[in-house]
Amino acid sequence: MQCKLLPDEGALLEDPSQYRALVGKLNFLTHTRPDISFAVQTLSQFLQNPRTPHLHALLHTLAYVQGTINHGILLKGDDHLNLQGYSDSDWAACPHTRRSVTGYIILLGSSPISWKSKKQGTVSRSSSEAEYKAMAQAASEITWLVRLLEELGVSNLKPVQLHCDNQSALHIAKNPVFHERTKHIEIDCHFTRDKVLEGLLQLHYLPTSSQVADVLTKILAGPHFHDLLSKLGMVNTLDHSSLRGGDKLILTAAATATQTAEDWPRFIAMLAESITVSLSSLN
Repeated sequence: MQCKLLPDEGALLEDPSQYRALVGKLNFLTHTRPDISFAVQTLSQFLQNPRTPHLHALLHTLAYVQGTINHGILLKGDDHLNLQGYSDSDWAACPHTRRSVTGYIILLGSSPISWKSKKQGTVSRSSSEAEYKAMAQAASEITWLVRLLEELGVSNLKPVQLHCDNQSALHIAKNPVFHERTKHIEIDCHFTRDKVLEGLLQLHYLPTSSQVADVLTKILAGPHFHDLLSKLGMVNTLDHSSLRGGDKLILTAAATATQTAEDWPRFIAMLAESITVSLSSLN
């Protein structure tokens, strides 16, 4: 999906119900497939009035799902479990509203257990502000996860390392003085800093090339995308995948996605049937 989707570009779909149904089904897949979280949250923004480019992007996403049908999360056992988080943002990513995208992922050991890709609720005036909002969201999720895991008997999780690739955001977190430029993000700053002072979090810088949360905020080049997925703990499960139903239907419909608009309802119906069969195997 190497494009910026707009809400008013392209012809309206005659029957948007199929688009909504497919995006809804893909939302279920994001529970075990963090690699499609960004694409699905982008497609979800156009449920009210989906248009032709949105349908093409949806078919592209379905073709990717078909090609990676064996991919999934491997939860590895370890004698010593540690918690670490990665937070990132794509500043002013939305071409229509200029809101940024927040992405974070939490790993238990080397396995992802929580992640999110979501457009921020307000416009950020700088990339540092967008990054700090993402850090605050990740800090909130880490706080809840630590409490939950401790109730389940998993101890010695603190401090949790939270990785960020923005030096300015890290400097703001470590600077106890709020300047005029940072006053408008003071609440997020106080929350994250309090967690650092409590000993819950340790903030660390890492290069952008190693920022695994990038897969949740933007479209990446293929080699870099797959390299980050391997670091996330996603593997090719081969014959152990339960999402096998409807492979042929997805491939057929995606391959014919370039045909005329009159044929789209038939292809969408095929895709809906395919995704339904795939999801039913999870029950």
